[in-house]
Amino acid sequence: MQVSHLDCLQFHWWDYSDKRYLDALGHLSDLQTEGKINELSLTNFDTEHVVEITNKGIQISSIQLQYSVVDRRPMVKMTEVCEALGIKLLTYGTLGGGFISEKYLGAKEPKNEDELYTSSLKMYKKAIDTWGGWDLFQELLQVLSSVAKSHNCTIANVATKYILDMPAVAGIIIGCRMGIPGAEHIQENVKSFDVHLTTEDTEMIESVLKKSSDLMQLIGDCGDEYRLK
Repeated sequence: MQVSHLDCLQFHWWDYSDKRYLDALGHLSDLQTEGKINELSLTNFDTEHVVEITNKGIQISSIQLQYSVVDRRPMVKMTEVCEALGIKLLTYGTLGGGFISEKYLGAKEPKNEDELYTSSLKMYKKAIDTWGGWDLFQELLQVLSSVAKSHNCTIANVATKYILDMPAVAGIIIGCRMGIPGAEHIQENVKSFDVHLTTEDTEMIESVLKKSSDLMQLIGDCGDEYRLK
């Protein structure tokens, strides 16, 4: 790579029963002390294991995890712990693989392979089904659209700003399929920073969210969706 150090190294571990992740993080922490790594971060760890890792004296700067208007599991436990430890959240899935957009407002529910043509769409459609189903999701999109129109922006802008305004959130990771016509939304996404959601906006959104199922109970804590058997 021809660099003297890594600005940030994100660490993921699949199987919690294999405790060697603590050894691996210990070695990475040593490299951080030596100046080879600036920021040491985690990806899709749950709250319990974040506490375990930091209790070992390992300094974690951020955690990458799924967080959106549909999947708000980080609010349950993770946010409080991260605020106490000074850890920031880098969120993905904030637009649900593209589902949280005008494209799907008023759309027929996608069910077949032709409509769910990427692994991302399949994953986020399953999350929507678990969260409350297509009818409730349409109700959410309608509210997001109403809020977006009042701010002269898009549904994606509102959904992004809703998460950016959450405690401990430092940034949103929005996927972009470079080179595919219609898939690049850089300038549009930047407009999210100009959106200032009011208390009334948030209350409208959360009036729908409170009708949804408890994903923490159905799926588990952050990252557990990747460890389900």
